[in-house]
Order: sequence, then structure tokens, then C-alpha cells
Amino acid sequence: MALEVESTDVIRLIQQYLKENNLLRSLATLQEETAIALNTVDSVESFVSEIHNGHWDSVLQAIQSLRLSDKKLIDLYEQIVIDLIEMRELGAARSLLRQTDPMIKLKEQQPDRYLHLENLLARPYFDPKEAYPDGSSKEKRRHAIAQALSSEVTVVPPSRLLALIGQALKWQQHQGLLPPGTSIDVFRGKASVKGEEEEKYPTQLNRTIKFGQKSLVECACFSPDGQYLVTGTIDGFIEVWNFVTGKIRKDLKYQAENNFMLMDDAILCLCFSRDSEMLATGSQGGKIKVWKLQSGQCLRRFEHAHTKGVTSLCFSRDSSQLLSASFDHTIRIHGLKSGKTLKEFRGHTSFVNKAIFSADGHQIISASSDGNVKIWSAKTTECLTSVKPAIGNVTTDITINSVLLLPRSVDHFIVCSRTSTILIMNMQGQIIRSFTSGKREGGDFTCCSISPRGEWIYCIGEDRVLYFFNTSSGKLEGTLTAHDKDVIGVEHHPHQNIICTFSEDCQLRLWKP
Repeated sequence: MALEVESTDVIRLIQQYLKENNLLRSLATLQEETAIALNTVDSVESFVSEIHNGHWDSVLQAIQSLRLSDKKLIDLYEQIVIDLIEMRELGAARSLLRQTDPMIKLKEQQPDRYLHLENLLARPYFDPKEAYPDGSSKEKRRHAIAQALSSEVTVVPPSRLLALIGQALKWQQHQGLLPPGTSIDVFRGKASVKGEEEEKYPTQLNRTIKFGQKSLVECACFSPDGQYLVTGTIDGFIEVWNFVTGKIRKDLKYQAENNFMLMDDAILCLCFSRDSEMLATGSQGGKIKVWKLQSGQCLRRFEHAHTKGVTSLCFSRDSSQLLSASFDHTIRIHGLKSGKTLKEFRGHTSFVNKAIFSADGHQIISASSDGNVKIWSAKTTECLTSVKPAIGNVTTDITINSVLLLPRSVDHFIVCSRTSTILIMNMQGQIIRSFTSGKREGGDFTCCSISPRGEWIYCIGEDRVLYFFNTSSGKLEGTLTAHDKDVIGVEHHPHQNIICTFSEDCQLRLWKP
């Protein structure tokens, strides 16, 4: 189930960690800046017992990290001073009375009560009747202080932060997202690989997810954190899957209750924000919705994002803007805060099949059925470069299916066109390298994907075959028949050697080495 975690609880978990690790200055600063008090003790019973027995050194140590009202602190310190006077520890009593904040506040707020303590300190003897007027006593005062302070504190099990992280990791193991024996990089939220896992191309079918004829998968993508596989179908449903088991994720409360993210018509494209928190979906009707994945809540609607189907979506690096492309020949940038279209890029004369931000976010690269790859200024919307890639002897306009950034390269990107050749180009529009299947007919590529470190390019042909190109050697290293009917798309997992393909045979298939 998706749970909302209170920010105050998170701060208290951090405060407990700081306290347990004796980082008291950091704890005090955090409490002061957030105005959130930890106020926990190891045991309320022991805390009360220490007060009843006058073990003030332990009590003072325990209250160091507590936020208590001035009144309760004054009552406590007053009793400690009286007890010290009774034991004739006059030097300690004098220091406490004249140098501690609660006693200085007592002097300012109730001078007569403070003077009473000074008089007790000056006496050569201790008189309980003088110390406790109005029929009170040491025991009664200690009992009252214990009651007042115990109502301010709570007990929590030790090391809650580490325990919760441990429970989360166990759940991930249970879900199959963290294979047994794998260590985790908690800070990055990823399974840390020993060294770096060798990138290998798939050789076997690992899992098949079947869909009905009316719920054909039009698009799919893995979340950047590697936790989720999301599909968008022709009937408008957006579903989140456990790609290990091939089943719907029921740990998301809304899906467990059969309340799915939904649009009015076919979902043509999906994309995640970098932190995997938000999911954007584009529909055949030209609408865009932005969702919070954990809750299934729709955060933002763009009802008139485009006049025709939305073919491609891409979040900006800071997730404040959304880049979209469409069958209406335009590319647009939408503001998530304003909910408005901020910029429009015009120049393509046919469908824009893909638009992505460059690695630095300053340019936009687009692919169109008019045969052009264009590079635009994200700031001014000016077209900086327009290239019609020359592939072999073909001179007619070749549909450019998609463009992908080449991992670990700031200047290079991959161009997939409706030919049997894949290109690597630079931001100046020059062809750096090409990969070809060698198939003359019936093997034109329809879509492609790339491995996380860019060592492999995976292409799907019209012949339903998945081709694996090694980017180092430039060779076609292998093929496999992916589906029985035309393949719609291919996606690579962001960290693991897992590829998903989806087809008009109403199946999504997951492949492994």
C-alpha cells in the first residue's frame, strides 16, 4: 500500500539517530531550526524512578535533548537546588542557581521565589519546613515533577531509522527488486553492483504479460530508479507492473483497489521524472496528464497540449517543465507549475515522432516523418541545425522514428530511421558512426533502445526481429525473433540486463541474457 509519511516523523527519526550517536550539537540545531522536538527517553519508568530517587545527574543528561516548557524546567531546577542545599553541596547549588537558564528566568519572572532559594543557600543549616512551605515535602515535589515531565516524553524502540531502512530492503527483496545477496546503496536508492555488472544482450524469454485485444500496449517504460515497469494501453489504462513476477503492483494502494490511472483515449507515450516520483502520459486526443506514481493522483492536466495525438514526452532535468511532440507537426514545452504551454517549436512538415532534451538541457533534438532531425534552442525556440541523414543511396524522405541520447556522451545521440541502418550523430548534425543489419528488404527498423552504459543498441525490425549492435566493435552481434506480430516498441531497464518488447500480438515480453 502507498502510505503518506509525515515530514515531522522523518525529522524525529533523524533526531533519534543523532541522539543515539551522541551528535548532540547537530540534534540541538535541528530541533531549533525545525521547532520539532524529539522528546523521547529509553524508558519512562526509569526516567520517573530517577526523579523520585533524586538521581539528578541522570535526569539532567536525559533532558538535554528534550524541549520542555520554562515552567517545568524551573520546577525541576528549583528542586535540584533545594536537594543540593540539603546535602550541603553548596558550591554546586550556587552554580546551578546563578548560572543556568531556568534559574535566571526564575529570577526575572518570580524574584520572590528566587530570593527564597538564595536565602536557603545562605543559611548555615537546612530546615525542611522553610524549604517546603504550605505542607509540601521533598517526596511530594519530586512526585509532581515526575508526573509533569513524564507527560512530555514518549518511548520509541531504538534505532528506528535503521530498522525502517532494513524493513524497506526486506520488502524490496520480497518483491524481487533486490536479489538476495545484493548489497544496496541506500543513498542512491539502488542495488549496488559488484564493480559494474557486465552489459549482455538477451538470449532468453524471461516473462510474458498478456493483454486483451482491446487493451493492446501502445507504450511502456521503466522508472529511472529501476523499481517499476509502466504500460499505457489503447483503452486509456496506465498500469504499474512488477517486472520480476509479471503481475500488477498491488503494493500501490490505488491499484490494489482496482483504481487505475486513466485517460479518455489511447495512451501513446509515457515518461518519468528523474526522481521516478512523477509519470507523464500523452494521449491520442492531444491531452497530457502528470501523475504522482505512489498515490495515483493526477497532479496536472494539459487538456489542449496538442491538436492531435501526443507522440513523445520528456521531463526537463529539474522536472519543472515537460517537452512534448505530436502528430500535429509541433513540439511544445509546458510548465508544470503554471499548467500552461510555455514555448512552441515549428518547422517540421510531418509527424514529430520524438523530441528529447540534450544532455545539458539547453537544446532539443527532434525526429520527424518528414525525414529531418532538427536541433533547437530550448531558450529561444530557434532551429539551430536541420539534417536529413543520408543513409546509403536513399534520397527520398525517410521517416525518422526516434532519437536517443548516447549514455556517457554529452555530444552524441542515436538516430533510428525506417531503414536497416542506425546512426550515431553529434550536435552539429554530423554522422559519427553507422550500424547496419545488412538486410536489404523487410528489415527496416521501427524502434530502438540502448543499454544503460551505451554498450549495446537494440533495434526492432519490420521482420519482428530484435537486432543487437555492439557500439564498441560496430558489429551486429546477434538477433532473436521477438514476437509473432508487428512489434510496437522496445525498452531497456535502467540498471539491469532486462529488455521489454511489446507487440500487436497483445503481449509484453521480458528478455534476459
